[in-house]
Amino acid sequence: MKIFLDTGDVEAVRRVADTGLLDGVTTNPSHIARTGRRFQDVVKEICGIVDGPVSVEALSETAEALVQEARDLARIAPNVVIKIPMTVEGLKAVPLLEQPNQIKTNVTMVFSATQTFLAMKAGASYVSIVLSRLDAVGNESEILVQDAVTIRNNYQFDSEIIAGSVKTQNHLLACLRAGIDIATIPPELFFQMFQHPLTEAGLVQFAQDWQKVPK
Repeated sequence: MKIFLDTGDVEAVRRVADTGLLDGVTTNPSHIARTGRRFQDVVKEICGIVDGPVSVEALSETAEALVQEARDLARIAPNVVIKIPMTVEGLKAVPLLEQPNQIKTNVTMVFSATQTFLAMKAGASYVSIVLSRLDAVGNESEILVQDAVTIRNNYQFDSEIIAGSVKTQNHLLACLRAGIDIATIPPELFFQMFQHPLTEAGLVQFAQDWQKVPK
């Protein structure tokens, strides 16, 4: 499973990229707004740090406007991927970008298996199912994770499935078990993955025992 960082924090991207384990980044208007910086400056800097895809959001409402906005955004850097809304107009824009222009799209705000199917059928390079928002309204996000993988495998779609808004290690485990392609996670969760109390206790014990070894 690939790991994408979900953030607009350039320094956080740099810290995670330094581990050699980062595969890409997803952003959204809220993340960018929190930086207090110009949108294009933030995206360009992140694209310079990360070799993999960097998803940025198109906010237009019609297919024609989404296509034009996506073309403008794609000029920022060659690894920019355009986040397209899960709407009728959004899915009309997807093949107009993917096929003739080779601009990769990431259909976002996907909350159901049928939406997942439509986004894949439209030809999106990436389909982002959003987990934490589902859990917040009492739906079991793990079911959508399993359904998304089943749909992709049953019909041999080419889309990569992104589990978006992954907030907990339990979310990550559900994605790993189901065979999700990509998880987008916050920086804090990335570094939590390294930690376990038994690891820490074992290392402390080794250090203490080493002090007893004759030098």
